[in-house]
This record gives sequence, structure tokens and C-alpha cells, in this order.
Amino acid sequence: MRKRSVHQVTRGWHQGWWQGARAVPSPNVDTRPSGTDIDLVVLHSISLPPGEYGGDDVQALFTNRLNFDAHAYFDALRGMLVSAHFFVRRDGAIVQFAACDARAWHAGRSSWQGRERCNDYAIGIELEGLENTPFERAQYAALAVLLRAVRSVYPIAAVVGHEHVAPDRKHDPGDAFDWWRVKALTRWPRRLFAHALDAAAARLAGASDTVGSTRVMQHVETLPVVSCKLNEHQI
Repeated sequence: MRKRSVHQVTRGWHQGWWQGARAVPSPNVDTRPSGTDIDLVVLHSISLPPGEYGGDDVQALFTNRLNFDAHAYFDALRGMLVSAHFFVRRDGAIVQFAACDARAWHAGRSSWQGRERCNDYAIGIELEGLENTPFERAQYAALAVLLRAVRSVYPIAAVVGHEHVAPDRKHDPGDAFDWWRVKALTRWPRRLFAHALDAAAARLAGASDTVGSTRVMQHVETLPVVSCKLNEHQI
């Protein structure tokens, strides 16, 4: 199935830019391979400095304007060229750094179902947060709206984490990310989240020897819906 072009008249979209986000174009983008179907979403988590929220340092990193002398942690980021298509802040505000038709630099060395270089065919969404630290309710609500908007234009076949496409080196968005909540809020079929849900279930099962953990997982998955970088080779 060929991707639908955002150059068509699509409500809320203009040439790959979603009107529900604040546009802050990043220079760290390039062109996807010709004829590529954009059918994967990769979720990440990021905060700069780690564990500190609400500042502009992530935006500065993605636009090559980070003051590397402002914090000791930033020294390790020198020379990094990185971006993502979207950034979801703790309060649910969304920033877009790259048109979805363009290739953002977020996944690095990665593979999904035998296909290398996920940046070629994926949309990258960064969540403001820290691995294994709970995300905010506003972020889940905003993410669900964003995912539905993306899938209205692109033939998304799966939503996964960075940890699933680069498991030997990445762990985000982490164990605290609630994949069941995202599935419930989007009202999408399980198959779109199957890999992430199965991985999360396996972690829970491994952490407990009781049948109770399985019952909790089954209950959570069926809860009713509540309305509501481095360059590509370095990352």
C-alpha cells in the first residue's frame, strides 16, 4: 500500500506539518528514500538535563542551539546532530521539528521486522520524560490525539518503542510507559501495539511468580476508554 501524500487536502495537515503542533523546524532532517511507505511510529523519551522538565534544552538540542557549557551533562552531547518529528511535553503541548514526509534523525542504528534503518520509514515521537519514570496523564491524552492524526494520513502498521527497534542499546520509553493506556485511548486494534504489549506483559510476568500479575495485565488491557541527536549513525 502506498502512503497517502500530505500534499492532498487533508484536514489539519499541510505538507507534512500537523496544525495541532507548534512548528519549530530542525536542520537535522533529510529526504527519505524514494517510494518509501511511512508505516511505523517509534516512541522515545528524553529530558535535558535528565530528569528536569519544562525547559527549552530539548528544543535547543534538536535545532543545534544547545549551550553545551550550561550543564555538565551537556558536554557529552557535543557534536550530536539529532531530531524527531514530534516532542510531547509534560503538560501535553506538542512541538513538531520535522515534516512527516521528511526523515528525522531519531532511531539511529535500528531494525524492525527485518527492515534496517527505521529512520527511513518511521515517524519519531519524543516524550518529555525519563526511563522508568511515570509519564503524565496529559501526555497520554496528547499522544493519542497525535497518533490518530498521524494515522489519518500515513498507513501506520505498528507503534513501538526505541527499545524495540534497538534493543541492544536503547531502553526508552521504558518500563513505566503505559502501552495499555495508549491502546485504550486510541481505540486501535491490539495488532498495532502487539510487540510492545507482549514485551511489557513478559516483563510483568517475569517480575512475579503469581497468577495475579497475569490477571492484572488482562484487566488493564480491557479497561474502558476514558475520554479525555547524533547523526543517524551515531545515535
